[in-house]
Amino acid sequence: MSEYKEVFQRTEIKYLLSKEQFTKLFPILCTMAKVDRYGKTKINNIYFDTPDCQLIRTSLEKPLYKEKLRLRTYGETTEDTNSFIEIKKKYDGIVYKRRISGGYRQALSYLTGKGSKIEESQIASEIEGFRRMYPGLRPAMVIRYDRIAMAGIEDPDFRVTFDSNITWCTKDLDLCSHEEGTPILNEGEYMMEIKVANAMPMKLAKALSELKIFPASFSKYGRGYTQMIL
Repeated sequence: MSEYKEVFQRTEIKYLLSKEQFTKLFPILCTMAKVDRYGKTKINNIYFDTPDCQLIRTSLEKPLYKEKLRLRTYGETTEDTNSFIEIKKKYDGIVYKRRISGGYRQALSYLTGKGSKIEESQIASEIEGFRRMYPGLRPAMVIRYDRIAMAGIEDPDFRVTFDSNITWCTKDLDLCSHEEGTPILNEGEYMMEIKVANAMPMKLAKALSELKIFPASFSKYGRGYTQMIL
């Protein structure tokens, strides 16, 4: 799991990579960033939405401003696993993420209206305000994937993640469940995300160009929702 931070503000650029592109790019990235101490990690998310899926439908229209609410855990999930309630907002290409942490079952109970807030803080109040803004929020989709996370050697705010084996599921919306999901990517593909507070390193920009790796519009929840309704 990446080092815990409550607040993020950065630009996030997404790319879809073939296995061959990943194999060629990864050694180049290793000269400017290192894999975090957790190595490859399983990430589990419950995305929350209104009964008519207002949040994801709005997001897919690609507005200037969009937001989402999710509950996330890392690795095998049990009742007491540390989890993160996250609000993620995107305005004009800049991503703002606010999150608080607490036990998984306690956090899920709160988000489903069966329990109290897991802490008293400014961010917790923002999450409560989000829930009031969208009446009827409930678990809508589980998204799981394997992640390799890297942080810049010289600039720790420079981060790169590679997600693979991305699946979605709507049958059992509990992260303690082992319900098998539906794949979003083709076998061997990766979704890479470059996260920077400032400019991308020139060496990386050159490598992306040479390998013909270009930005792609990609939302895991959006892809899962689109597959679900087709």
